[in-house]
Amino acid sequence: MFKGFTRFLQRPGERLKTLFGAQQPSGHSTPTLRVIPRDQHDVSRRLFSENALKVLYRLHNAGHEAYLVGGCVRDSLLGKVPKDFDIATDATPEEIRTLFRNSRIIGRRFRIVHVRFGREVIEVTTFRGRPGDDQDTAHSQQSDDGLLLRDNVWGTIEEDALRRDFTVNALYYNIADFSIHDWADGVHDLEARTLRLIGDPEVRYREDPVRMLRAVRFAAKLDFDIEPRTETPILELAPLLLQIPPARLFEEVLKLFLSGQALRTFELLREYGLFAMLFPEVEEAIAERAWARPLIEQALINTDRRIQEERPVTPAFLYGAMLWPGMRLRAERLESDGMPPIPAQQTASQQSISRQLQHTSIPKRFSMPMREIWDLQQRLPKRRGKRAFQTLEHTRFRAAYDFLLLRESAGEIDPGLGAWWTAFQEGDDHEQARLIAKTSGSPAGTSDRPKRRRRRRRNPSSEHGNDGHQE
Repeated sequence: MFKGFTRFLQRPGERLKTLFGAQQPSGHSTPTLRVIPRDQHDVSRRLFSENALKVLYRLHNAGHEAYLVGGCVRDSLLGKVPKDFDIATDATPEEIRTLFRNSRIIGRRFRIVHVRFGREVIEVTTFRGRPGDDQDTAHSQQSDDGLLLRDNVWGTIEEDALRRDFTVNALYYNIADFSIHDWADGVHDLEARTLRLIGDPEVRYREDPVRMLRAVRFAAKLDFDIEPRTETPILELAPLLLQIPPARLFEEVLKLFLSGQALRTFELLREYGLFAMLFPEVEEAIAERAWARPLIEQALINTDRRIQEERPVTPAFLYGAMLWPGMRLRAERLESDGMPPIPAQQTASQQSISRQLQHTSIPKRFSMPMREIWDLQQRLPKRRGKRAFQTLEHTRFRAAYDFLLLRESAGEIDPGLGAWWTAFQEGDDHEQARLIAKTSGSPAGTSDRPKRRRRRRRNPSSEHGNDGHQE
């Protein structure tokens, strides 16, 4: 696709040394700009989205500065094909909105513009400046703990670069001359496979605690080491995540666990004390039930495999696996107090979800299927008569079946039920009848498959007697 691509894939760090020359480590206290001309790098426009290029060129032709920035430039230099394209410009959100009729301004804390091309969204941000004490609270505001509540102070590209989180994300691709602007020695850190925050790590984490999650996500995704100074404050400052709105943390959880490195991400989150801030009840359950951690880890392994195979992944199943151990602990306690199993699990489900919503939101389009998967775990053992066929026809059966296998592999329940359902799905009518007979003790060769009954003609006077509800 472009020269040197194969060599990038094989040894990206070594290739970067060849392209840019060996560099000495920098303290990053006073970063300086380094411009890498087009003939000294291998990043090609052919790697970029056509829609991202349209946005860049329209901004440039309107007299504005326009740069691709962040992950797409970083990944291109590492020999990866970028998927998301962010643009930084000196145009204000209102000016961007005027140039693109297919755009809208979103956000209050950080005002950005989304330019939509069908299903693809190009995110465009205005260069941000340094918030000062004299700024109007409508543009910039911080809490007493240093948390940025609002940050809409516009500035220069240099100020914007130094406001970015990691050095490897402060790389800008200039559409005017196709050069790369390295503001924080990010190329050196790419070469060293190191993740380093720009500025004082403690201050930057207090400004936005989500940066701790981003550090873990990038370290897992890129297989980078977190630089010691960047790493040190995380364990102590992890509780700052409790200040972040649950809706924002839900989006961050999806990024963490749907990036293709979910298992490694889980390990790092627990190592730095961040997982307990996102899933406190799960962390407690891991300490109390030996099967809890293997169940979650296997769910994450399966998630990574599906993403690598480009198969769909639903947050409902992921959250279901995460929250199941804590929910089961609650249900067991309720049962020990005398509550029957089904009401106990229903009550525990509601309680677990309510507690989780204090940390990360779960939209109903995911929480409802998740609860159905949980409820089916109580129906799967009941296979007598028509029940097996009714369960098989349930819309969530396949997910519930996969969840059952997960529980067996983790050692929560004894194996056997999963194999029965595997055989039942794959068997013909005779085999299904045999399996049911073996379970229920009815004569072999008879089938309990539900038979369609002929509907009687109703008396017209009683046609609406059930208020329109079918039995």
